[in-house]
Amino acid sequence: MSIIKFLDLGSQPIANGFLTQEEFADEFFFNLSVGLDEETRLVTQMEYVSPDKMFNDSYAYRGSLSQTMRSHFSEATESLAPHLPKSPKVLEIGSNDGVFIKNWETKTTFAVEPCSNFADETNNLGYTTYASFWDTKLSEQIMSEQGCMDLIYAANCMCHIPDLDETFKAVSNLLAPEGLFVFEDPSLVEMLSRNSYDQIYDEHAHIFSVTALNNLLNRNGLKIINVEALSVHGGSNRIWAARSDSPKTFSFDLELYLVQEGMSGVDNLGVLDNFATKVLLSKENLIELLHTFKMEDKKVISYGATSKSTTIFNYCNIDSSLIDCITDTTPEKQGKYSPGTHIRIVAAPLQIDDAVDVAFLGAWNFEKEIKKKEHKFVERGGQFITHVPHVRLV
Repeated sequence: MSIIKFLDLGSQPIANGFLTQEEFADEFFFNLSVGLDEETRLVTQMEYVSPDKMFNDSYAYRGSLSQTMRSHFSEATESLAPHLPKSPKVLEIGSNDGVFIKNWETKTTFAVEPCSNFADETNNLGYTTYASFWDTKLSEQIMSEQGCMDLIYAANCMCHIPDLDETFKAVSNLLAPEGLFVFEDPSLVEMLSRNSYDQIYDEHAHIFSVTALNNLLNRNGLKIINVEALSVHGGSNRIWAARSDSPKTFSFDLELYLVQEGMSGVDNLGVLDNFATKVLLSKENLIELLHTFKMEDKKVISYGATSKSTTIFNYCNIDSSLIDCITDTTPEKQGKYSPGTHIRIVAAPLQIDDAVDVAFLGAWNFEKEIKKKEHKFVERGGQFITHVPHVRLV
């Protein structure tokens, strides 16, 4: 695999590795660079972090804490059900705290979740959960114990796995002859158009274009039959796939889609280099704006201790000298410090404190939900700032 680098986001920590002061000295860092694979046209990291450093029993992100995500997965279930047999066998890869599988029957629904804290939770709910990383060996074990699956689903998980050939081969092994493989991950087209470089962090080993996925799925016994554009997580694609020998046919014009995607420059190094230039400009503008707020003696916080903000703060060298604290609703993050830049994380109040002048949208992809909740902050003159698609006041 020959990869041409186009972006370097510098030294980065584990994005979800929120830590105590005692853990600062031993914190792990790696160089976060991204390139284009000349063969598959996949945008991928130059150096992958070992999965067990990211996904373990202290993993902190909970999908169920967001109303946006609870609604999203409920709607996904309603969308998928009509395309499946009665009482389908369903497997989710990367089930987190069960936010998706809770919509399905316990007896015929199975999960793969390497983070044992979440695997224990879904097992206790009655869903047989395999606390392992997804690969062909695990798919063979599940086949022998449960049989083939009518639906294999994954949300924000496929892009986490470095070896995509192994990943998709394992799916093909376990999928029923007329089964569906449906997965959703951040869209490269959306990242380029929004300049949302914070989609890139340790867990996101790849940022997918449909072009690259078509190449990778085809060589592993699978075919794309539909693509849906989603608004979640700052712009994602939901890919509907089936086995190559499945009678299921295309429900859209794949060739036209690939042509249009190519015109947007997803595999054009000139376009990708231009994106890297925009990223650098975004960094300079954000630092300048935060320094302006500092000189004006304004209190600035960050709203949401997210993996995305980890990338931004470490790339831009933003620490507690510019941002007072980070608020977050996740109990596992509260009382700890942000990865790398060590900004303290506090429990999110019912409303932003009156002393706060500005809130950086660390969770900008939940902007609508946040602004609805924090309407009093806006009404009293409080300001949100974001870097998407450029540094600005919201």
